[in-house]
Amino acid sequence: QVQLVESGGGLVHPGGSLRLSCVASGRSFSINRMGWFRQAPGKEREFVANIGWHSGMGAFADSVKGRFTIFRDTVKNTVYLQMNNLKPEDTAVYYCALSRIGPGYDDWGKGTQVTVSS
Repeated sequence: QVQLVESGGGLVHPGGSLRLSCVASGRSFSINRMGWFRQAPGKEREFVANIGWHSGMGAFADSVKGRFTIFRDTVKNTVYLQMNNLKPEDTAVYYCALSRIGPGYDDWGKGTQVTVSS
């Protein structure tokens, strides 16, 4: 069992920035990839970004390209999502996810709320 705990959400004005963190803990697990997803009220959960744990290469949804970056600390088993130039449409609960092996995600965090509003 892997536990994922997100932090860093909050209320920010349009154009502002936030950095989300997600720490993975548990016994004897490996990480293939970690990602961020989000779900806005009344909408389905959508992919935001992910990062290959060994390669460090990230991928992003078109809606956040150029504004969000993703990076990880392999020693701390932590993934970060740096969100710049936030827009009201970025308002959502952001979830961290972990893939141990293969294309899917095996573990999910409980989410952290991000609200972008003036």
